[in-house]
Amino acid sequence: MHIRWLGWAGVELEARGERLVIDLLGRPEGVLEGTPLTGVPLPKVVPPRGQGNVLAGLCTHLHRDHADAGALSRALAPEGVVLHPASYGGDDHENLWTLQAEAELAAHDLPRRAMNWWETTTIGPFTIAAVPAVDALGDPQVSWAVEADGTRVIHLGDTMYHGYWWRAAHRYGPFDAVLTPINGPTVCFPHCQPPSPYPAALDARHAAVAARLLQAKTAIPIHYDGFHSDLYATRPDELARFLDAAEGEPYEVLTPGLGEELLL
Repeated sequence: MHIRWLGWAGVELEARGERLVIDLLGRPEGVLEGTPLTGVPLPKVVPPRGQGNVLAGLCTHLHRDHADAGALSRALAPEGVVLHPASYGGDDHENLWTLQAEAELAAHDLPRRAMNWWETTTIGPFTIAAVPAVDALGDPQVSWAVEADGTRVIHLGDTMYHGYWWRAAHRYGPFDAVLTPINGPTVCFPHCQPPSPYPAALDARHAAVAARLLQAKTAIPIHYDGFHSDLYATRPDELARFLDAAEGEPYEVLTPGLGEELLL
């Protein structure tokens, strides 16, 4: 399996000449449209090499920095499909951060399939499982476990620390690569008050432990170096902090450059 980091949480996987993407982001500035934030540092991103021929676009959750409808519509093959977690229900207040991504996916008329926790499907050479994950805002989220030709990877989106690591490793591991968020932001959004002081996604220490519990052979950090603001506060030197936290762990850490392809 070939794996390519596309920036932020975006990843492209290739096996037997077929491709899928996970948490594709094409226009980081689009995430901030309609918000009062300006001048916020944006992550750098690149398009998938399989642009227009991707079998599936997997979204760990329906936030716009992980579910970019425009980027998905450009990347997917005519028969391509978007996979995302099933809805939890609730009113518009509860779903405030998913409504726009939902509307944009519908506007692009993208074929979609909602997946429940532990549900598995096969698309081309890829076997794909929706693994439980926990979103900081309580929105539906999964991690995607993907296997092709005996190689296993898991993409953790921007999950918080939780207790499903051992079950995921038992059912779908050990993993050749764990793609893990590392920036550990604290958030203060108007519809989630009072705010929590705890990391809204895995921070360096949590990510290092999660990769160990998932029985990783390699850990690949993602979801860092972007969107810093008062409402989305991160600590400096995110990558360096993760490298320090992973020192002495039983897995190798790979830090591909933007657009760099790795062979697992």
